[in-house]
Amino acid sequence: MMHTPIQFKGVGLYFPHKICFEDFSTQIHAGSRIAIIGRNGSGKSTLLQILRGIVSPSEGEVTLPATLKTGYVPQLIEKHGELSGGQRFQAALTEALAGDPDLLLLDEPTNHLDQRNRRSLLCMLQHYAGSLIVVSHDVELLRTQVDTLWHIDQGRIQVFSGQYDDYQQQRALQRVSIEQERTQLAKQAQAMHEKRMQEQQRSAKSKAKGQKSIAQRKWPTVVSNAKADRASDHAGQTLAEIAQKRAALSDRLDHLRLPEVIVPTFGLMAADARNSLCVSISKGQVGYGATPVLTDIHFVLQAGARMALLGDNGSGKSTLVKAILGDSMVKRAGEWYLPKSADIGYLDQHYQILRSNKTVLETIQDVAPNWPYTDVRRHLNAFLFRKNEEVNTNVSQLSGGERARLCLAQIAAQPPRLLILDEITNNLDLETREHMTQVLREYPGTLLMISHDADFLQRIGVVEGYKINGYKEQFKS
Repeated sequence: MMHTPIQFKGVGLYFPHKICFEDFSTQIHAGSRIAIIGRNGSGKSTLLQILRGIVSPSEGEVTLPATLKTGYVPQLIEKHGELSGGQRFQAALTEALAGDPDLLLLDEPTNHLDQRNRRSLLCMLQHYAGSLIVVSHDVELLRTQVDTLWHIDQGRIQVFSGQYDDYQQQRALQRVSIEQERTQLAKQAQAMHEKRMQEQQRSAKSKAKGQKSIAQRKWPTVVSNAKADRASDHAGQTLAEIAQKRAALSDRLDHLRLPEVIVPTFGLMAADARNSLCVSISKGQVGYGATPVLTDIHFVLQAGARMALLGDNGSGKSTLVKAILGDSMVKRAGEWYLPKSADIGYLDQHYQILRSNKTVLETIQDVAPNWPYTDVRRHLNAFLFRKNEEVNTNVSQLSGGERARLCLAQIAAQPPRLLILDEITNNLDLETREHMTQVLREYPGTLLMISHDADFLQRIGVVEGYKINGYKEQFKS
């Protein structure tokens, strides 16, 4: 048991090209359950290394209790190379727990786990008595296993005590409140501007009248002119105050930096009619060489359907997908009805469909060669590639989130008849995960997915799963 809290005093983390966060002070008490969230590259994994005492912060001080026992499981596990990703995690977790740690640090623990191992992990975490700090984008884990969020954003760590959904709702309400206040100030500014213009018009008329009186050798009154000048000055001061308030509100809104929303438009509708046949496998068999991996496959996928391919780690899901994609290394037997290779799209967590030597602009021009330049730019704009330097950037220089958005833009520009997705939410931050959700909800073709992310499957409309052992199941709504 950790009797002395972990102390953070003025902690900052800098890299040569950016500031991850600065001036962070807090305490971690025994039994704390904390999730670290934020965009890819914001410093989440490095923060775990600081908590392990492996990395020193760029500034400030972290004080760890002298008797603290720490267990740690990294995101990328190099040991046990002969095992699958899920099996490697289980082995690493067993080793971490063997030392009876006071503090358990997990970096994206659910990335490669099948449903059975996910449930096992969540059950274990529920009963873990020590302090837990986890880096995760897994919504189910965030909702059920933690009670405090550290959100790394805009160079700060925002601490929220409460549930993940409450935090998201609070941020959304804050944004609505600020935007409403900005709208009200804009109306006030317009009203003051109109009043100022009216006073200036009155002043101009008064001066014209005075000049006429002077020309007629009469004594003009200067009271009205002075009054108009004072009103104009007051209106100007009020306008300046409103502008200052609006700038302050803009700063607050920027600090919140809620993610932008992608509203996709698909360049081509999928060729299939709903309820027609897309994929059919009867008495199927797949394997490598003379060794079958799966036998007696009976599988039907209707056009427009959205289906998850289910099975334990190492059960053969990826082999079946490779067979559908026409991989020459996989041998097929049985009766197979498939779309033509050109009508099948494939997207995995490593974005292998992208060519690293191409620019963002060229990537879309390649799949939509007949589009005018303005249409390509409009399409990229919808996927948040807006500036000239963004669209002219090479794929090799893009971040993981930017590559994900570009893949989605590619798919939207020329939707395939069948789109196969392979664990695409692994390693994605919550913002990019939301972008994936926004686009795939609108995808007009047929979806076949390998995924253990139940929340993601539900949000993009997947209600049916095909288990490798040959039967379908309906997901709970």
